[in-house]
Amino acid sequence: MSYELIEIETSAPIARLTLSWPQKRNALSVQMMQEVTKGLSELSARDDVRAIILGASGPAFSAGHYLPEMVDKDLAHQRFVFDTCVEMMDTVQGIAEPVIAEVQGVATAAGCQLVAACDLAVASSNARFATPGVKIGLFCTTPMVALSRAIGRKRAMQMLLTGELIDAETASDWGLINSVVEENALKDAAETLARKVADASSLVITLGKQAFYTQIDLDQQKAYAYAKEVMSMNAMASDAQEGMSAFLEKRTPCWTGK
Repeated sequence: MSYELIEIETSAPIARLTLSWPQKRNALSVQMMQEVTKGLSELSARDDVRAIILGASGPAFSAGHYLPEMVDKDLAHQRFVFDTCVEMMDTVQGIAEPVIAEVQGVATAAGCQLVAACDLAVASSNARFATPGVKIGLFCTTPMVALSRAIGRKRAMQMLLTGELIDAETASDWGLINSVVEENALKDAAETLARKVADASSLVITLGKQAFYTQIDLDQQKAYAYAKEVMSMNAMASDAQEGMSAFLEKRTPCWTGK
């Protein structure tokens, strides 16, 4: 399908989805969020895509929700906005392929949430992150969900209660992003990470991503009970048998995705 606010390009096994509304700092309007959700789903349905980079054009990654859509609206509309947002965030983590945020600039409010929701994230040294809703009377409650799971309670509360920006190095230290590189190396860093992910069996990556998000909020006993069953089934897969055999035989495995 055609898109107005995002761009999609594919160089198998890597795909790139770019937020492309720079004149509005890539604000997450309803249309933008719907396009991201559909774009990710479309890419996930392709057999040749093994990892997705989610980037943005212009100086900002995303300034968060598009506030003009939220002024003088009724409760049903506000719920629709946040339902659309949650659907997008769920899609990021729900599709089989790992999604890697490539953050070149400021990511605030729901834009910061989007980074936190991605499976992996690489940022430019110019990137900044904040959940500043408290400053405009709209606490970043939905961003809080992804943020607190990524960086923990105290650090999340600091961002949520102060609304202050943190720099890329702090975001890396706190676990919001995986690494920081210079601006001119950002694209290469994201693609290198994506290719490392894409080198593995697509079946194993799918199983692993799903299992990670299923077990993360379980208590330890339930997490182990779930994980051991998944790993037992994984061990029976053709790719697992091939991978173990290749390791023992000191050769490169040949994945079939089965």
